[in-house]
Amino acid sequence: MTISRIAKTKQGRFSLFDENGDFLFSIDGETMVKNHVREGAALDAASLEALKEQSDTRKAKDKALGYLSLRDHASGELYDKLCRKFDARSAAAAVAEMQRLGLINDENFARHRAKYLADQNRSPREIRRRLAEKGIDRDAVDTALAELAPDETQACRALIEKNYGRRLREGGRDKVIAALARRGFSYGAIRAALEQCGETADEDGSWE
Repeated sequence: MTISRIAKTKQGRFSLFDENGDFLFSIDGETMVKNHVREGAALDAASLEALKEQSDTRKAKDKALGYLSLRDHASGELYDKLCRKFDARSAAAAVAEMQRLGLINDENFARHRAKYLADQNRSPREIRRRLAEKGIDRDAVDTALAELAPDETQACRALIEKNYGRRLREGGRDKVIAALARRGFSYGAIRAALEQCGETADEDGSWE
């Protein structure tokens, strides 16, 4: 196949056209120069595919840098985002490059994110779930929580005082317990927090 025409796009890339004038795909300038792509060049199917993959990977890396310029990402989270725009190979190559450059580190991300969530009075169970949703593996999550050692009862009490004081005063203790359980707090932490807030168990010792 012969590259009959190369046209620069508004995005600064270069569109390639075959001998029939049909659009093939676009590549970045660096890839074009490195591979000596020019009008009149003859490329077989394998060479064209390799050229496209190389350019897509470069574009994926640029997109990854853009995401990371806005905020930190976990590797799994970044990979999932890139897969929305690129093939799995290009996305994986871009993530690997960000790791090589030291721009993403799942362990550090887990520590910082866990502390941020704990400061919002999230339960350890919810912190674990949210980190897993970011693609953090279990070992990194376990390490982050072990280092942070969040006080579940204290977080639960702070949440009660901030969001549920009125409901408790109106006799809605059971609904408060259910709401806290949905937020991932353990029964023991909920009971201890309620006791600290002045709530007592029923005459039979039950909290439900």
